[in-house]
Amino acid sequence: MTPNLFLIAGAVLSAIAALLHICVIFGGPAWYRFFGAGERMAASAEAGHLYPVAVTLVIAGMLGVWAAYALAGAGVLQPLPLQALVLPAITAVYLLRGLVAVAMWLFDRRRLNAFWMWSSLVCFVYGVVHLVGLVQVWDTL
Repeated sequence: MTPNLFLIAGAVLSAIAALLHICVIFGGPAWYRFFGAGERMAASAEAGHLYPVAVTLVIAGMLGVWAAYALAGAGVLQPLPLQALVLPAITAVYLLRGLVAVAMWLFDRRRLNAFWMWSSLVCFVYGVVHLVGLVQVWDTL
């Protein structure tokens, strides 16, 4: 089986997002603010609380697991448990998160800002990349 390039790309994108979250931890409060984590998270990081670090590590870990599942679905790694359920779930999460800006535009335009627009666009692109790869390998899952 030839490895699926779209799922490999999806894995790389998820890995980049995971690494970026790790960078935010080391970048500190200014990075939390810049990347749109919110003032509460930034202030909590500034105060030295562990909550922002823990939340960010959980997100980074989850994204790392998602990268591994994409690589397994691509045929680069051995199949992972529940792969036929997990890969569509990952794809759905990315696509649904990508639609948040649309939902905000329709229902709560006051809260729609550059962070929500850009992060939704990025997540939607990630979701489309995963979806194309998933459709291509569906019969082999």
